[in-house]
Amino acid sequence: MDYEQAAEFWEKRDASGAKAPDARKRLETFLATRHVCALATGAGDAVRCTPIEYGWRDGAFWLFSEGGRKFACLARNPHVSLAVFDTGTEYGALHSAQVQGTATIVEPESEEFQRALSAKRIPEEAARRAGDHLHLIKVVPEEADFLDSGLRRDGYDIRQHIVF
Repeated sequence: MDYEQAAEFWEKRDASGAKAPDARKRLETFLATRHVCALATGAGDAVRCTPIEYGWRDGAFWLFSEGGRKFACLARNPHVSLAVFDTGTEYGALHSAQVQGTATIVEPESEEFQRALSAKRIPEEAARRAGDHLHLIKVVPEEADFLDSGLRRDGYDIRQHIVF
C-alpha cells in the first residue's frame, strides 16, 4: 500500500475544489449547535479518544472533565484532534467536522474558568464541591475539515478545509 498517496488524497482534491466563501461561518454554526465530540489525544505510544461534552464560544472548544488518561497525554503533547458529527445515515445528509488544535488547561481561579462555568450553567457551589476534580480544557482550533452535503446544493464541494 502507498500510504503517502492515500494520505495526500484530500489535499490534491481540495486544490481544485469549489470553495464556499462562508465555510468558516457554516462550520462555526455547526459547532455551536452540537454538544458532544470525540477528543483525540496522544503522546508516544499512548492514544486516547474520549467522547466528551463541549461548548463552542469565543472561537474555542470548552470541555469540562473530572479526569482520565487524556490528561497524561495532554501533559506531554498539547496537540489534539476533535471530531463532531451527526449520526444520521440518510444519503446526502452528511455533517461532520474534524478539527486540529492546541489544548490548554484553564486555571480554576481564572475569569475564563468562571465564564465557562456560567456558560455551562454549572453552579459555583457544585464546582467548589468537585474541588480539584473539575478541570477545564480549552481547545483553540488551527484547522478543520468540514463536511456538509448541503454545500453541494449551493455549488461548492461538500468538503471544506478551513485554516483559523
